[in-house]
Amino acid sequence: MPQRHSKNNNDLAFFTYDEKRKLGYGTQKERLGKDSIKPFDACCLCLKPFIHPMSCQKGHVFCKECILECLLAQKKDIQRKLAAHAAQQKQEKEEEEERLMLEKARELDAFDQQNHGALPQYNDKNHGRDKNGFHGANSVKATSFEEEALRTMKAFWLPSATPEAPVKVDTPSTSTICPEGKEKLKLKTLFPIHFTEDESEKKKSGLDKTYICPSCKVTLTNTLSLVALSSCGHVFCKKCADRFMAVDKVCLVCDKPCKERNLITLAKGGTGFAGHGDHLEATDFKHLGSGSGLGLVRPAAKT
Repeated sequence: MPQRHSKNNNDLAFFTYDEKRKLGYGTQKERLGKDSIKPFDACCLCLKPFIHPMSCQKGHVFCKECILECLLAQKKDIQRKLAAHAAQQKQEKEEEEERLMLEKARELDAFDQQNHGALPQYNDKNHGRDKNGFHGANSVKATSFEEEALRTMKAFWLPSATPEAPVKVDTPSTSTICPEGKEKLKLKTLFPIHFTEDESEKKKSGLDKTYICPSCKVTLTNTLSLVALSSCGHVFCKKCADRFMAVDKVCLVCDKPCKERNLITLAKGGTGFAGHGDHLEATDFKHLGSGSGLGLVRPAAKT
């Protein structure tokens, strides 16, 4: 049975609803799959399986080398910004001193000319002078002022005479921030974490590491919420952490005392290219345009 004519005609002066769908018009929604979510045992910076993992107080996990390089780069950038800010303050101070010296010199010159009976050049009551310093026909310095104005003229239509706005450097922050959570981060607040490897899976294949909860022996995956102890660094599933560590106030592996504030929930998924949590649906709005080629990118939807 042939399809309806309304889905095949293309002689209209506007796009039909079916044509817009085939061209990918409007908001496109797609649920993120497993390959789009960062695994729990990957570094938030290099997105590779972590080596000597360290966590911040918000639960973001990094490789030790990656986070140290990041903090060192931030400190170098802070020093560069502080040096630029100090140089700017020094320049502003010098300009202010120079301006005060010029004002004082003008006042002395005007006072000297008044005492000798000459016409003061720096008196504001001289209405015959404009903002460029011209005194009209009675001024013998009119030609020199005009030449100076022409020489220093700023013309936006000429690349060589385009005026430049001064770049003001604000006071930089001296605190390093977490590259994942954007909160303040210090080196002393980082703590190493220790995952328990599955020895049986390690004997079968030594390529991919499999981690388990040391309490219930459940394999750790992205579907489980993980909790690390900042006092010793051991990682448990959230169910065991709430049932034992939160009540007994002691680590089940090393028997080291811990408090409730030492229970840090590890973050998983969620990078610059992926998301995790309650919202696992990526949306993107596309509009129709000449030469967009959206019809070639997104195939026709099957109905």
